Amino acid sequence: MKQEPILILNKEQIALMLERMAWQIWELLSSEKSVTLIGVEKGGVPIANALAAFLRKISKLEVTVLPLQLNKKEPLAESPVLTQDLNGSPVVLVDDVANSGRTLLYALKPLLQFIPSRILIAVLIDRKHKAYPIVPDIVGHSLATTLHDHIMVAVEGQHIGGAYLQ
Repeated sequence: MKQEPILILNKEQIALMLERMAWQIWELLSSEKSVTLIGVEKGGVPIANALAAFLRKISKLEVTVLPLQLNKKEPLAESPVLTQDLNGSPVVLVDDVANSGRTLLYALKPLLQFIPSRILIAVLIDRKHKAYPIVPDIVGHSLATTLHDHIMVAVEGQHIGGAYLQ
């Protein structure tokens, strides 16, 4: 029998976390003029857009959001490409859930063609099951789960509706 998903974060809680995360980004990058948020498709893009909206309200940063398409199951199947020059600029890599760290590790690969002034990693939920040496700098919520549990962030268009444990 399939278990019903359990709500762990509702949209109001997520909005508060995203605002706090934006303040953390601003605190870390307050001496900068601009920042590029790179959202890992699909879940990271709406989170990057929400962070960008908060950053535009609370800071003087010029904020750019770029999507990064990555085959999460076979990350070497296609090489993601970034066309914007990121040399000398701070970058925040954004995803919805950090589990093993694999997706974020491979999402860093296209950044290696540039020399950004700084790279930060921001995730809405960090599961702490790292198999790769990736530690997010900015975390909305840390959650202890079993390896068999699945965290799903519900996204419709650009709206983040909640986070569920399955």
